[in-house]
Amino acid sequence: MIRFESVTKTYPDGTAAVSSLDLEAPSGQITVLVGPSGCGKTTSLRMINRMIEPTAGKIWLDDRDTSTVAPHELRRGIGYVIQHAGLFPHRTVADNIATVPMLVGWSKKKARARAAELLERVGLSASLAGRYPAQLSGGQQQRVGVARALAADPPVMLMDEPFSAVDPVVREQLQDEFMRLQSELGKTIVFVTHDIDEAIKLGDQVAVLRIGGVLAQLATPAELLSRPADPFVAGFVGRDRGYRGLGFTAAGRLPVADEPTVTLGAPLAAVRDIAGDGWVLVVDEARRPQGWLTISGVSDSALVGELTESMLNLGGTLATQDSTLREALDSALSSPSGRGVVVNADGSLAGTVTGPQVLELIQARPPVEPTPVASGAAPA
Repeated sequence: MIRFESVTKTYPDGTAAVSSLDLEAPSGQITVLVGPSGCGKTTSLRMINRMIEPTAGKIWLDDRDTSTVAPHELRRGIGYVIQHAGLFPHRTVADNIATVPMLVGWSKKKARARAAELLERVGLSASLAGRYPAQLSGGQQQRVGVARALAADPPVMLMDEPFSAVDPVVREQLQDEFMRLQSELGKTIVFVTHDIDEAIKLGDQVAVLRIGGVLAQLATPAELLSRPADPFVAGFVGRDRGYRGLGFTAAGRLPVADEPTVTLGAPLAAVRDIAGDGWVLVVDEARRPQGWLTISGVSDSALVGELTESMLNLGGTLATQDSTLREALDSALSSPSGRGVVVNADGSLAGTVTGPQVLELIQARPPVEPTPVASGAAPA
């Protein structure tokens, strides 16, 4: 557990970076600090490992006042991940990961074994161990940075916008990998981001800060979206927060309908009888959806030959029978046919669902109740 107790950071020119911050990051959970530029997110993070010293107040790590612990000793028990990974350019991947274990007295053999183990854990090939950071992609460098932070198995991790320097596709992959790791390891994590979507996706609780490091609201993601504390929080979270809030409500068993299908390679001449409204769902031999085929406006004489993959409309996301309401609605809204495709756990077709059907489920959902968080939540 990490606890901020009336923590303030004021610089010599009088600038208040953080003002009387009271905040608790529970053990084994991810607490995300989010807010506009200059709101003291990174300053707050760096005060935890004493890279920046508070002007007033105390920061507790479990039952220890961090100001009473030597900085080098404190940092050995805290993993730290930053933007651009911060790897040593002259050291190999394996040596980068082994840095902290070697500093705390591990043998070279044990440290290298740990590096090899962590490469696999963060989804990297063992063949990268001998490469240098410049030989890796941005996403690979960030994975190595996470592996290095985990190397000595610290109970606490600090992460300062670790995924902001990569493209959106890689960023989503890194977020998913990070969530998988956390589900296995259960670290106490304080994560800084300027991206509210990332905060909502990753955080067990989210702390929204105002300029000057003032806590505006501390809440679970679901409550933050449904019950912003004031106009500042509501504006920062965004106007589409109602839609995003659906991502925290399970849809339950979706009312799927049987959907006629054809398989790749089927004669096109036989498709018209199946596609009652001009659209037909195409599946493979295992009944996994491949896309939609439209024959609207196509004459019978043009329907010759076999159905090929190049003819398919690939638009539309897939929902599962354990989807959230957001995933179910997105499936229906993004489908070119207007029917969202729902699949079973093995990826095979379960059926389809329409937007109005999902909206009925949304209207029937119970309201989000206020959820107690550690401390510092502003009243909604």
